[in-house]
Amino acid sequence: MKDRILEVRGLDVDYGLGPDAVRAVRDVDLTLHRGEVLGLAGESGSGKSTLAYGMTRLLPPPGVVAGGEVIYHLDDGTTVDLLRMRDADLRRLRWAEIAIVFQGAINSLNPVQRISAQLMDVLKAHSAGSTPQSRQDRARELLSLVGIASDRLHSYPHQLSGGMRQRVMIAMALALEPRVVIMDEPTTALDVVVQRQILRTLVGLRERLGFSVVFITHDLSLLAEFSDRIAIMYAGQVVEEAVSADLYRTPLHPYSDGLLRSFPALKGPRRELSGIPGSPPDLRMMPSGCAFHPRCPRALDVCDEQVPVLGQSRDNRSVACWLHPVAVS
Repeated sequence: MKDRILEVRGLDVDYGLGPDAVRAVRDVDLTLHRGEVLGLAGESGSGKSTLAYGMTRLLPPPGVVAGGEVIYHLDDGTTVDLLRMRDADLRRLRWAEIAIVFQGAINSLNPVQRISAQLMDVLKAHSAGSTPQSRQDRARELLSLVGIASDRLHSYPHQLSGGMRQRVMIAMALALEPRVVIMDEPTTALDVVVQRQILRTLVGLRERLGFSVVFITHDLSLLAEFSDRIAIMYAGQVVEEAVSADLYRTPLHPYSDGLLRSFPALKGPRRELSGIPGSPPDLRMMPSGCAFHPRCPRALDVCDEQVPVLGQSRDNRSVACWLHPVAVS
């Protein structure tokens, strides 16, 4: 319990209200520890970003958190539920304790403001008593922290490359030295070389500053070399959670195995890539039983009838699959 910093308990997120509401995240439990990188992986539409925005109360309408708790452990040993905090208290907590790097830096940065103004706005809003000069010095320091020359401080977003814009977003997230950083597909639309540069920068910053990371991506191979633990999401639910190396070597859920087989291995013999047949389910008309069974090559008769529950399996792993009945509670 001492090293837990963020706990998600039974989180449900809907889009819409009343009988027509669509449940996009179902009964999700996750725990983030101090200094840890927790990866969230899954296909587009699996609920990864919705989970992140729901737990930080950043869901745009018509998104609604329908239930659950998000417990944050403060330095003094007390806890707060982010979902039940007053807006003013939550505003003070954001950026100072929990920051987020949004998907698509070009859409997150104001195109008509210089980078300096956007970095200094964060510092001005959360650093009472700071002076314009101290804020500008801190902005230069932040750019240097992510490997950008200080003369870029007065550039507009369109004057920076995609990788540099993403580094600016990381710098902005780290401006107040938060303890938790949530990154929503920060390397999307970047080439593989720039992706690795961003990840190397992030790894170095985490080792230097000691913050925890929730890293969201559809690229499971990327998470395998970067994260400590990985949670796999499908149809709004976590279907497997394990230490990264264990999940990469021996995935238990057929969906996790299918994701891994969709990417080429960096080492070892060449093998034919095989995608996952079919498409993710329509959340308005979920299949009976296990949500993955219509696409699963190893489905059993029980998969069509009963929903497996995420539970502990061997080696302290969690999986929701009838192929591993020990995991079902």
